Amino acid sequence: MSDNKDTLLAFILGGLIGAALGVLYAPKSGKETRREIKRFGEDVADKVKDLGEDLTEKGRKVYEDGKDKISEVFEAGKKAFEGYIRK
Repeated sequence: MSDNKDTLLAFILGGLIGAALGVLYAPKSGKETRREIKRFGEDVADKVKDLGEDLTEKGRKVYEDGKDKISEVFEAGKKAFEGYIRK
């Protein structure tokens, strides 16, 4: 288990170092790089927001469907019980 953690840590650290070196040696100015990073962050934020809205909508649908099914089952049980009591 420790080997997996060490490998993951090395992978993440290597990625961060690579990203930092890429930014330092990029042919663009710092202003352009910051603008691109900001735009990338905004795009990611928009996608996460859209995903959250989609998941929320799907969650509501699952909730409503489940609530309707529970109501149906409850009513069927209630009718069965009333029929049993009347006998």
